[in-house]
Amino acid sequence: MMFRRRMRIINGKVFPWAAALLLGMTAAAAANMGTAVVPKQIIYPGEEISVAAVEEVDVTNPNLAGGYARTVEEVSGMVSTRTLLPGRTIALSGLRAPYAVRRGSSVRLSFSIGNMTISAAGMPLQDASIGDLIRVRNTDSGVIVSGTVMGDGTIQVMAR
Repeated sequence: MMFRRRMRIINGKVFPWAAALLLGMTAAAAANMGTAVVPKQIIYPGEEISVAAVEEVDVTNPNLAGGYARTVEEVSGMVSTRTLLPGRTIALSGLRAPYAVRRGSSVRLSFSIGNMTISAAGMPLQDASIGDLIRVRNTDSGVIVSGTVMGDGTIQVMAR
């Protein structure tokens, strides 16, 4: 894969187009290829990606396959599912949202019909992110129900 840093320093001055000229391309041709996000250091599976751990570089390889992160905002706060090596593109398929609930932790179950709302304590049977459909055990009755993980960490139980 071929990349170049976004800014080049030549004789103490910053030139964003210097690498493109050295490669025999015009600055406009290099700019049209877009950017890619690459790690600055090794990022291991399960590690949350911070802005300081990655950088945006210009893409100079016209044969680079798609499916990679193009901006830092796409990967910031995401969790890696595989080892990411410095200088390599970050495949979007290798990222996931952080878990909102963890297996075995205590959560609040909520069930609503019209004006009536029932709430109970529960224990998730799997890790899940916001919006995931998961199975949860009601700690009072032992019944296993399915529900959707909400943004506040509660589980919205579905009617059968």
